[in-house]
Amino acid sequence: MKSRLRRKLAGRLVWAAGSEDPATVRAVLRTGLHPDTADTQGTTALYAASVHGDAETAGLLLRAGASPDRESAGPGSEGTPLCAAACWGHTEAVRALLAYGADPALREDDGQGRTPLEWAEAGPHPETAKLLLAATR
Repeated sequence: MKSRLRRKLAGRLVWAAGSEDPATVRAVLRTGLHPDTADTQGTTALYAASVHGDAETAGLLLRAGASPDRESAGPGSEGTPLCAAACWGHTEAVRALLAYGADPALREDDGQGRTPLEWAEAGPHPETAKLLLAATR
């Protein structure tokens, strides 16, 4: 796939994932674009879906091979998908990420930031925090 087309498709994938548009996500993935491909800003589709609490799209991306622990690097969109979902108390997205092996103890920002549990507790999102606490044991 040519790099110009890959950039265009990556942008479309991230937009669709952040817009809770699983049909477009499926269409873009059918082109052969890897689900971890970031847009030109560095944002990943799994991060976009997770921060919006879209567990359906997150699951779709994970089933397609997205890495549950890959950090997004876009401005205002940096961090791990699990931290993004935990920060906003999106329990179903957290559950989907954990089911696909997301590390509940992984600190974002290359190991220098908060854990998902710290984000959930700061929220405060007690249901999400309880789920993450159980996953770390």
